[in-house]
This record gives sequence, C-alpha cells and structure tokens, in this order.
Amino acid sequence: MTPVDLHCHSNVSDGLLPPREVVRKAHARGCQLFALTDHDDTRGLAAAADEAAQLGMCFISGVEISVSWGKHTLHIVGLGFDPDHPAMVAGLASVRAGRAERGERMAASLAAVGIEGVLEGARKYADNPEMISRTHFARYLVEAGKAKDARSVFKKYLVRGKPGYVEHEWARLHEAIDWIRDAGGVAVLAHPGRYELGNETLRVLLTEYRRLGGEGIEVVSGCHGAADVGRFSRLAQEFGFLASCGTDYHATGEGAREPGLNVDLPIGCEPVWTRWWSPEVPLQENLP
Repeated sequence: MTPVDLHCHSNVSDGLLPPREVVRKAHARGCQLFALTDHDDTRGLAAAADEAAQLGMCFISGVEISVSWGKHTLHIVGLGFDPDHPAMVAGLASVRAGRAERGERMAASLAAVGIEGVLEGARKYADNPEMISRTHFARYLVEAGKAKDARSVFKKYLVRGKPGYVEHEWARLHEAIDWIRDAGGVAVLAHPGRYELGNETLRVLLTEYRRLGGEGIEVVSGCHGAADVGRFSRLAQEFGFLASCGTDYHATGEGAREPGLNVDLPIGCEPVWTRWWSPEVPLQENLP
C-alpha cells in the first residue's frame, strides 16, 4: 500500500468531517503525504495543514474543480498550488456562485415528481452553505426514505434522465487548468473511470487536456477497480501523464475506502508526488 492520499473531502464541501478530523483519520491509517481537495473551495486548507504539521505528516494544498466539457461534467484536482493566488481565488468564487441557483432547480425538479422540501433538507447536511451539492441532496433523500443509501440515490435521482438532474455550466476545462497552473500547481484529472465516455471520446479528452496543460491523471481512485487501474496506468504512460492516487473519501460508509492509504501504482507510472515528496526525503515544511 502507498501511504499517500491526494483526494479527500471535508465538510467545507460535501464531506461529513471537519478538515482536522479527516487529516487525523488519514494519519491513523499510516498516511505520510496528504492533500485535502474539497470541491471548489480552499477554506479548509489552513486547518488541515496545521493538523498535518502537528502530526508530522507532509501536506500539500488541493482542490477539486467542477468543469463542463461538452455535455460532460468533469473534475480537475489541483495540487501544490498557492491557494491565495488571485486567479484561483476569483475562479473558485465564480464556480461556487452558481451552486445555490442549481440547488433551487434541482429541488424544483424533485418537487415536480412529488418530493417536496428537498432543498431545505439538503441544507441541514451542508455545513458550508455556499457548497450545496448533489451529495447533500442524496443524504437527505436517504433520510426521507427515498433510497436505502447514497449510492442508490444516484441510480434513481440526480443523474441525467432522472428527477433532480439539471444541466449546469461549470468552469471550462482550460479555465480550471489555467487557475491551477497560474497558482503554481499541477492539474490532475480526477477519477477518469467515473465518466461515461467511450474510448474514442476519452482519447479526445486526454489529448485536449494534455494540450491545455494538464499534467496528471488519477490512476488509483476509490472508485477504480483493478481493470480501471490497469487501463489508466497504460493511458498515463502513453500520454506522458503523471500518475496520482486518492481515496476520494467523503464519509465512512459512503465509499469504498477510508482516507489515508491507496494501492500501489503499477510499475511504469511516474508518481505526481515526486514533484514535492519522497518517502526517503520528507518535505522540510508543509505546503499551505
């Protein structure tokens, strides 16, 4: 197992735990290098970095940016950037601004099929009101008895063709990559196995992503099985991408893995973390 987790969420976005608790959970499982990557918000980084420093863990800044690419929604993880860089601050603020309006439209879609009060219910789960998300809606729908668990929600609601789904324009791919690069970071395509893309469309995406300055892809992810790991390992090497890994932890019981450890990258992959860290030569100070 690799003691690295470069994709985790706290209650600053759609995780359940505060940033410090997520760091402590990762540390308890042996994590040595950690990044908090909340959706479209970096306000948990200072607390996470401080907790990691107290525990003797190496920490790098992270964020997961919501992106529209054609008809598809993608997520781009930024790693090792300056969270106070003006381009990053303004860009993330612009993405967050659209979430409230999207939430109202999602609630209206659910109300149209007889499920009332979902926005108010979802807000109970959103510690950061600017970051109301499908995950918060899913948790409330479970509470309301509309599905047995969050995973089941996304088979019945909130996805394309189902009640609660609405079209929404996030950041453009080039914008997200530019914000990350301008702030000194590395752009990583999150969990590529989750996107419903045929092989040809995936290759078009990876070609464009590389041309725009994307440098990495998640080979190991909490939602990737062994076949996905092998597939994206081969693609990373073919396209010359750095390979990343992350559990994509949100809450215990809501995903395949707890935070902190990931399976090893396949032989031949170049780890993204060599930009900042080696287990033999730890960082001398945490990156904010």
